[in-house]
Amino acid sequence: MSTAQHSNRRRFLQGSLAGAATLAVSPRLWAQAPGANGDIRLGIIGIGENANGRGSNHLKEFGEKKGCRVVGVCDADSAVLDIVKGKLKNPDVQYYQDYRKLLENKDIDAVVIATPNHTHTLISIAALQAGKHVYVEKPVSHNLWEGRKLVEHAAKYPHLIVQHGMQRRSDHAWEEIMAYVKTGALGKPVVSRGLCYKLRDTIGKVGTPVAPPSTVDYNLWSGTRPELPVHRKRFHYDWHWQWEYGNGDIGNQGPHQLDVARWLIGDPQACPDNVLSIGGRFGYDDDATTANTQIAFYDFKPVPVIFEVRGLPDKDMNFRGRVSTFRGKTGGAINIFECEGGSIVESKAYDKDGREMAKFEKNDGAEHQDRFLKALREGKSAATHNALTGHLSAGLAHMANHSHRCGAETSIADIKAKIGGNALFSETFDRLLTHLTDNKIDLAGVKPVLGAFLSMDPVKEIYTGENAAMANKFNSEEYRAGFTIPHA
Repeated sequence: MSTAQHSNRRRFLQGSLAGAATLAVSPRLWAQAPGANGDIRLGIIGIGENANGRGSNHLKEFGEKKGCRVVGVCDADSAVLDIVKGKLKNPDVQYYQDYRKLLENKDIDAVVIATPNHTHTLISIAALQAGKHVYVEKPVSHNLWEGRKLVEHAAKYPHLIVQHGMQRRSDHAWEEIMAYVKTGALGKPVVSRGLCYKLRDTIGKVGTPVAPPSTVDYNLWSGTRPELPVHRKRFHYDWHWQWEYGNGDIGNQGPHQLDVARWLIGDPQACPDNVLSIGGRFGYDDDATTANTQIAFYDFKPVPVIFEVRGLPDKDMNFRGRVSTFRGKTGGAINIFECEGGSIVESKAYDKDGREMAKFEKNDGAEHQDRFLKALREGKSAATHNALTGHLSAGLAHMANHSHRCGAETSIADIKAKIGGNALFSETFDRLLTHLTDNKIDLAGVKPVLGAFLSMDPVKEIYTGENAAMANKFNSEEYRAGFTIPHA
């Protein structure tokens, strides 16, 4: 290591459609021909398992917006399309298995992308090249390099809107919280935390590979990846927990809370200098490859960000029980901003003795889709909602995963020795160990993965120093012919 890298490491260690039935849409919303009365005409790409995924929600919710009509629906699974057809019964909606055919439709003004993570950037850029506005779900990319390509293409087509799917950016409560923090009422900031405590039971093991569903065009579904053997029982969702397609829960739910955590420290417009992840897949042995329990430290200055993932229940491996509790909040997705004189815990501010100081009324980003439609009509989008914001917040998840994948199983004693100078991260790790013990996991037989300490060149967005060669391989993947991601 160079002297500068030693310094960075030392400073770090010392540092601081809900169900298929909900697809029924009011007939009046589908009564007009495409293009009539200047309506915004949308194509929804990626509906989800049994027409019950995030895309199905977009199909319903955008279809209910005044001045907006869904005129195209795309999914690589023809069975999903059949379900949607049966619910909508609208002759004006066109259906596609191939997203490229939908993008050729000149009657479509904008697309909403809710496909698996590994095709988010691919389809977003193809849409921009086809002259379509883009709303892309989180994470906007499968790795950092992809995210930067999306940002570059968004800049290449400034007349087109690119918005990410992180709804908290459209919740006025968080704007009020930002303003409250800036008043200094809570004192000097100490750490910004994000938590993803969501039950994730085993996906099981299939032994030998299984065939993809016969109704799926596996070539199109695979997109940027080769047509790999399928090692999962639940084809349409459990890809989240396999590196080829997903990013684990830190890249699934995580971008929402990582985004707010980053926003609370001033919305830095670059990646942090350093990252370290600790975690593993505990409690069961299955075909998943991502961590189900993970903590990550992001060396933003002067206020770091810490993120936690817990996929196991509160105790006893009881997946019918509750999830973990922290700072009085039980489970789900949580943001906490700790200061010397108090803290923000989701929608409430407390002094250092736990007395409530202020309360903020959240709406969970109910206006996020309206913000997209408004941006299309006005021809401009706020920096809080653009491709760069989506890229930087997704990038934090990618950095933690790159650290994890470059790491090695390490004894608990050695991990404690490595991070012992970092009180904030040590406390987080201690709670992780308690969480495992509460789930009857014998710590004597556990070796969590101590991720590689990674340093980042925040301008070039490449890793530098020790471990850089391996980390940069994960940072930019190989792409299959016909599904490559172009330079801007």
